[in-house]
Amino acid sequence: MLPPHSSLLVAIVLLSSACGTSPGEQGDSPSEGAAFGNPASPDRPGEGPSDADTDADSDTDTDTDSDTDTDTDTDADTAPDGDPGTDSGAPIRFIAIGDAGTGSGDQYAVADAVAMVCAAHGCDFALYLGDNFYNDGVSSVDDAQWQESFELPYAALEFPFYAVLGNHDYGSGGGGFEVDRANAQVEYASQSDKFVMPSTFYSHVKGNATFFGLDTTALDWGRSQEQAAWLPGALAEVRTTWTIAYGHHPYISNGDHGNANDNFGPFFEDNLCGKVDVYLCGHDHDLQWLEPTCGTEFIVSGAGAKLRDTGMGSNPTQYEQSQLGFMWVEINSGVFTGVFYDDSGNELFRQTITK
Repeated sequence: MLPPHSSLLVAIVLLSSACGTSPGEQGDSPSEGAAFGNPASPDRPGEGPSDADTDADSDTDTDTDSDTDTDTDTDADTAPDGDPGTDSGAPIRFIAIGDAGTGSGDQYAVADAVAMVCAAHGCDFALYLGDNFYNDGVSSVDDAQWQESFELPYAALEFPFYAVLGNHDYGSGGGGFEVDRANAQVEYASQSDKFVMPSTFYSHVKGNATFFGLDTTALDWGRSQEQAAWLPGALAEVRTTWTIAYGHHPYISNGDHGNANDNFGPFFEDNLCGKVDVYLCGHDHDLQWLEPTCGTEFIVSGAGAKLRDTGMGSNPTQYEQSQLGFMWVEINSGVFTGVFYDDSGNELFRQTITK
């Protein structure tokens, strides 16, 4: 990411030191939020998410755990580590895929389609949109699901997965807030070359885009203090053409879970609407490209291994379908091209936006 000229490198290192930041250890300068910690104490004590999974798609959601752990690490950075990022001019290509952590044949089928598309068109990395491990996240770095539901299905994909947490990653069948299970994924990332999650929320720069990975489960529970303290300053540091946010929960969706609840919705409106160009998410097990709202494009790509019906809401969309698959993206200068593919590698829908 940094220019090869030694004098400039020294200057940037000195500047980073002066700002109290240090180069990230994973990916391209990821900026940490609350590493190894519980995302903030509740804004509304005792209130859980209103859209925890309750359907019968074999998730066996129980929504009974309202763990209110408060052992938080609050060293949230206010700016990206090192260089905040400037346009490199080189195109970047990545996939966005969520709700995939089942170890099922459907996960393998979508993974095979990803390998096919990436071989044909190129992929630099993946955005992994949460519910990385069904139904209850992982218990530790030694949990068998790391192999069964991540390493083995994606063995043929030789690029990093920038992951965020979903509601199932916090345990209790998708209805709890078990911080130890979330932190196990951060811990595993510290020793993995493929699974990247330096914190429960963080930012990183790729090419001419800055990416913000959010912990929307914490936001969905009303635990927004740390991300609210971190995000405005981090967004102010952006020097790239494109600003992309990604998380698990939708802001708007015509899937079974629908639009954001009264915790996540206001947070998004205050901090992200019109301030990020694109928001990518999962949670609803389908593929949707909604009409832009509040100055931001909204894309749901939560069909990495599971399906639910779409058409459950009235939000205007450019495309929506209950179909296993994923999104492939190319960002080339001021052009963002997104393409949905199914689990056989067939193109379903293509859309381009420009700046």
